[in-house]
Amino acid sequence: MSTEARWRRTRSPQSIISNWRSKAISGAAALLLPLAATVGLASPAEAAASATATYAKASDWGSGFEGKWTVKNTGTTTLTSWTVEWDFPAGTKVTSAWDATVTNSASHWTAKNLGWNGTLAPGASVSFGFNGVGSGAPTGCKLNGASCDGGSTNPGDNAPSAPGKPTASDITNTSVKLSWSAATDDKGIKNYDVLRDNAKVATVTGTTYTNTGLTAGTDYSYTVVARDTADQTGPASAPAAVRTTGGGGGENPGGSGKINLGYFTNWGPYTVKNLVTSGSAPKITHINYAFGNVQNGKCTVGDAYEDYEKSYSADQSVDGKADAWDQPLRGHFNQLRKLKAQYPHIKVLWSFGGWTWSGGFGQAVQNPTAFAQSCYDLVEDPRWADVFDGIDLDWEYPNACGLTCDTSGPASIKNMMQAMRAKFGPNNLLTAAITADGSNGGKLDAADYGGAAQYINWYDVMTYDYFGAWAAQGPTAPHSPLTSYSGIPAQGFNSADAIAKLKAKGVPASKLLLGIGFYGRGWTGVTQSAPGGSATGPAAGVEPGNQYYKVLKNTCPATGTIAGTAYAHCGTDWWSYDTPATVGSKMTWVKNQGLGGAFFWEFNGDTVNGELVSAISNGLK
Repeated sequence: MSTEARWRRTRSPQSIISNWRSKAISGAAALLLPLAATVGLASPAEAAASATATYAKASDWGSGFEGKWTVKNTGTTTLTSWTVEWDFPAGTKVTSAWDATVTNSASHWTAKNLGWNGTLAPGASVSFGFNGVGSGAPTGCKLNGASCDGGSTNPGDNAPSAPGKPTASDITNTSVKLSWSAATDDKGIKNYDVLRDNAKVATVTGTTYTNTGLTAGTDYSYTVVARDTADQTGPASAPAAVRTTGGGGGENPGGSGKINLGYFTNWGPYTVKNLVTSGSAPKITHINYAFGNVQNGKCTVGDAYEDYEKSYSADQSVDGKADAWDQPLRGHFNQLRKLKAQYPHIKVLWSFGGWTWSGGFGQAVQNPTAFAQSCYDLVEDPRWADVFDGIDLDWEYPNACGLTCDTSGPASIKNMMQAMRAKFGPNNLLTAAITADGSNGGKLDAADYGGAAQYINWYDVMTYDYFGAWAAQGPTAPHSPLTSYSGIPAQGFNSADAIAKLKAKGVPASKLLLGIGFYGRGWTGVTQSAPGGSATGPAAGVEPGNQYYKVLKNTCPATGTIAGTAYAHCGTDWWSYDTPATVGSKMTWVKNQGLGGAFFWEFNGDTVNGELVSAISNGLK
């Protein structure tokens, strides 16, 4: 069972929805006031034959959608203002808008630039967006009184579509081969611009390009833009993140090639900025952002407000800059984007499920292809596609019991991962947090983890929460034993047995990460200092029987070690937890076993100076 099982902050769906609705309605009301007050057709601004306006539906949540218009100056002179007009069919309308003044006369809609975004230099572009209802698409588009596809110079010629997201292959220290699916256009595609970190590096006629002269061990971002026979350019593809090989030894900043991954929870109080102030950011390699939900066979947003709506002040923000009220992305996602700009070696995965939200996987695996598509659409949403480098599925547990019992069968995990890899492709990370029950006939024997391993990058093996005060009278036992020991309450409930079982099932050692808990589990009413004592119930903590390491190191210091982890007896309380010393010994074991590295739950349990993160990083070198 995962820590999140018994320690996640409880927020009812009703309270989350109420909180979200109160913000959404108040914001929408403020945005709608100018719509109601200024209904009417604005007069066209100056005509500009060398400009285009393109539309895209950024997202659709069933009861509404987000639309986005992009105006681009394709000419050679500066554009000083712009007006975009279009028609919606009956039943489709704008409900709120940003970065433009949007008005309407019946089904005809007009958007005019604001005071700060009307001037466009040659080649420059600007976007504005809106929320709407209805299923219709815009028609009859005009930009400054001329056709949106480029004006009178090429009437009736639409701009090309976005090419497919580039796929990287043949990555070396200094080069990478990029491939993408072709864009479409009503008059034909002429060529493609390849952009690296938003700067054009090549123009090619085909759908492949090899970029050379790169720096080893460096992160790059690539997009592709199509140009039609009239030299109109369309929207850019989704970005593809590429890291060249070499340059210091792989994943771990210390040069070991080992992974140091931490879970970041979206319910706080730990913030993305704390990763910087604690000194942890340069020492980790990956972040699992927890959690997205699994509902009705789909990946869904877990908490929209915390994820991408909440505003951060300058003193709360990673880069010291406050969020603007009208910026398209805020919340943790924007802070993670800022973190990656400062620490480009960090990869971020969006983790779905967890103890509370694993109940939806049983339905999802009935149609794994559709589920994979829904997850891809959400993770690769244009608003935050650059934030995430892949997806993690925290399914607790396939064909076994967690908060609820799943009966999807032994092949369910393999079928799920096969569909996910097929959709996410070879260059997105695909991982899974899995049980560490190494007992005979236990949870690891209930599903085909060996068969699924061929599709994933690694497993986060949850080698913690073996024992705790859910057994209120004890016996006391370490919740994260590295090995078995005389008197252990259950055989197979230790890290070594779990890892050995996974290896025996054919999982490569390099695809296994050892789990570390940044917290302790404890009992009260305990008189015996050594493990195996009786108790009267859970010790007091942030929840009964749970407490962060950063608290326990001071309130109940370790008094002994057993099976590679620490325990503490103070008064009548008995706790077990990992310390920097035991973490160091576990990392030595990780290297001796040839494992891929380690992961931990979760950042908030560490000290303000990141003691445990440092212990993992130093131990993996």
